[in-house]
Amino acid sequence: MSALFISGCGDIGRRLAARARQQGLDVGGLARGEESARRMQEAGITPYTADLDRPESLRDLPLAGRLLVHLAPPPAEGTTDPRLHNLLAATASTGLPARLVLLSTTAVYGDCAGAWIDEEHPTQPQTARGRRRLHAEEGLRAWASAHAVPFVILRVGGIYGPGRLPVARLEQGLPILAESESPYTNRIHQDDLAEICLAAALRGRPGQVYNVADGQPGNMAQYFIEVARALGLPPPPVVGRAEAEAVMSAGMLSYLQESRRMDNQKLLRELAVELRYPDLASGLAALASAQAADEETHVEANRTKPNGGKA
Repeated sequence: MSALFISGCGDIGRRLAARARQQGLDVGGLARGEESARRMQEAGITPYTADLDRPESLRDLPLAGRLLVHLAPPPAEGTTDPRLHNLLAATASTGLPARLVLLSTTAVYGDCAGAWIDEEHPTQPQTARGRRRLHAEEGLRAWASAHAVPFVILRVGGIYGPGRLPVARLEQGLPILAESESPYTNRIHQDDLAEICLAAALRGRPGQVYNVADGQPGNMAQYFIEVARALGLPPPPVVGRAEAEAVMSAGMLSYLQESRRMDNQKLLRELAVELRYPDLASGLAALASAQAADEETHVEANRTKPNGGKA
């Protein structure tokens, strides 16, 4: 296979594209506008302007015979994913892809009371975001069966890495739920996720679901505390459940209602991916090291300027 097409070509898509190009694949992607197209071109991706919310704009995308990776999220409201539906419907005119990889979420499992969950666990989403993703999964299965197109579903935990950390929340001093009451959460570094997306496109077993997480879950309070420590920020204040329900946003509270630990053994075994960051500590250590290097470079650059970089 010599060509890859990315639908939803943001940060993860650009990281995926870089890895695909290293393996000799031509990479195209869906761009919603000029700025998106410019960033894609800079990353070596051929942009095709279209909008997943406008079905008529998708009819000329070069999908036929390509590996198609759909990273675009559903709309922020509702319980369905019309964007994926529009993309799949467009293949009637674009031609069928050779394979489709769908990015989904572990939220399709719902609350599991902290139990370890593998891919055989039943789906029972309890949030709108989980229902939207399950709707996408079910729509893909039906379409793939009707058109005999191989597919892979990636159920992804929380994504972290540069630009994907709760910096603003920590800087604002917003509270977190006490560790003793915090649910389990699951994470994957954005670089590992990009590598997994490519592995799924190239060698994932058709029709399979893979849990995508580093396999080292922790509780949510621990996550915020460790991020604050890595970034040199004050630890966030801690509150109990009753106070949390009074002061936290509805979105944040929704994450506190679900607890599960994701088993990633199938991912490691079948996709043969060696995680660069197999736990949060290694991911944050790399981030802190990069941040320190950037700061040192900035200081050194100022030293070489007249008057020490002062105006």
